Amino acid sequence: MKSVKQIRIGVVGGGFGAAFYWHQHPNCVVEAVADLRPERRENLAKTYGCAKTHESLEQLIQDRNVDAVAVFTGAPDHVRHSVAALRAGKHVICAVPAAMTLEQCQELLAAVKQTGLTYMMAETSYYYQSAISARRFYQEGRFGEIYYTEAEYLHAGLHPLWFEGGKLGGKPTWRHGYPPMLYPTHCTAFLVGITGERLTQVSCIGWGDDDPLLKGNPYQNPFWNETALFRTSSGNAMRVAVFWKGAHRGCERAQWYGDKMSFFMAHPNGLGPVIVRAGAQTETDDAGFVRQLPEFEQCDQPQWWQTDMLPEPLRHGGGHDGSQPFLTHEFIDALVTHRRPAIDICEALAYTVPGIIAHQSALQGGEWMEVPAFDPKR
Repeated sequence: MKSVKQIRIGVVGGGFGAAFYWHQHPNCVVEAVADLRPERRENLAKTYGCAKTHESLEQLIQDRNVDAVAVFTGAPDHVRHSVAALRAGKHVICAVPAAMTLEQCQELLAAVKQTGLTYMMAETSYYYQSAISARRFYQEGRFGEIYYTEAEYLHAGLHPLWFEGGKLGGKPTWRHGYPPMLYPTHCTAFLVGITGERLTQVSCIGWGDDDPLLKGNPYQNPFWNETALFRTSSGNAMRVAVFWKGAHRGCERAQWYGDKMSFFMAHPNGLGPVIVRAGAQTETDDAGFVRQLPEFEQCDQPQWWQTDMLPEPLRHGGGHDGSQPFLTHEFIDALVTHRRPAIDICEALAYTVPGIIAHQSALQGGEWMEVPAFDPKR
């Protein structure tokens, strides 16, 4: 029997915050919206058909009619705003990353534990259509053991967002010089969110140049691009690349190598999605050596957003490869059914913390470092 319970949500942040479907979920009502900027506040009100507006998150969380808050403010404010909402008695879904420092991670975890309220991180990669397929393949045992994973978030051309109005040299935004590995979750989710492994050690190399755009950024970050090699809790390897500059085509993708089957998400250069299966066939290479010849097949990727994984009003796709309707539903359904969401506080920190340590490693020239665990279950 379908629940008739209604979650009254407040949405804060009129940028990415306007890209979700709270108003279409059968168990959700957009009670209020907030943004410091009037034009963004108006956009939120129009998007969600909500007449009640607040000028700030601080005002909105005092609204007694609000059950939960969707925090889509700038990354440096995520912990401050999430903790404030939790302490005001509101459940929280927050944009990525969950935090920027280990101290913030501890503060956020403590607030969730002390309040007993629900926290979820809105990581899009978890619900990419190929990621849903990979999770199913893993649960069915089709990979065998995944011994190596590659993930990459390539997004050249972000620098106009570093300054207000996109004008180079204008007033800097929080994105100015933001370290790539402090935005790791679009990659780490592709393994942690598939196998449940934790990333335990890392060595990371950063690349920068003398571009004046990097100078004077508040993070003292010298890198455009960072590439990390992680060891997992199962003793396996994962490579993560987050690039803000270079001759590459943008993507948010992964590939999983197993001893029985490997799966490659679509590549921006034109191949995929592809499945490769171990087989008994052999071939001879150009030096005359015999080697195994795995079976290669194009993958007919299901569009999971068209299925009963979602309530019917949300079966229309959405941004980030159809992930936003799933994030909408997961948070609301978790509250309605009194369960932990898929990307709860422990998962959120397991996606976020490895990047914090990876950036520290890059600043130390690639030194191997331990990744601390913030998961009380492990």
